[in-house]
Amino acid sequence: MQPGLLPLFPLEVVLMPGGHLPLHIFEERYKEMIGEAIREQTEFGIVLVNRGELEPIGCTAIVQGVLQEYPDGRLDIITQGRRRFEILLVNEERNFLRAAVEYFDDETELASDPKELNAAITAYNLLQAIWKNQPLEEAAYTDPRVSFRLVRAIRDLKFRQALMECRSEPERVRKLSVYLQEYAFRVEREQALKDMAPLHGHGPDFNGYKA
Repeated sequence: MQPGLLPLFPLEVVLMPGGHLPLHIFEERYKEMIGEAIREQTEFGIVLVNRGELEPIGCTAIVQGVLQEYPDGRLDIITQGRRRFEILLVNEERNFLRAAVEYFDDETELASDPKELNAAITAYNLLQAIWKNQPLEEAAYTDPRVSFRLVRAIRDLKFRQALMECRSEPERVRKLSVYLQEYAFRVEREQALKDMAPLHGHGPDFNGYKA
């Protein structure tokens, strides 16, 4: 593998540092790419595809484990996000894309506003409770980049991408505190409406209402 070039895996997902992503590898070019990453224990870049175009910012991943290997070479793997990067130049010399990239981290180590952080965590835990998932683990409360954990509750790719590109933890927490509170309110309201709906058409007879 040519030094300095990062293999790219374009996907309709946004991986965060520390996040986990299961992948099913079936295309020949990605069998080749992932095979090299496993043998050489190297990173590859996961980058969002937006309307056929690569976003300029992505996150590297490593293969944490092979869950299943099929006779035809297909793989089920689990990956973990590592470092954020900016694409400087795309290289198309091989079957899969590679790029010259510049890695980056946050530009400031300032602490997040405690009220905003508490609001974001409270909303996150409310969402997890609605979905019957585990709340944020206590050890994460002191994680200096807890925002990358809280964003797991959000599926909006545009918002996830913007958050991943942000180079300030306080700013990410500020954005999350607003988004998660609004999102939790919306999800909680939708769940309440579902709970009120008649089951299989045999619920109470509300005037003027039909499921």
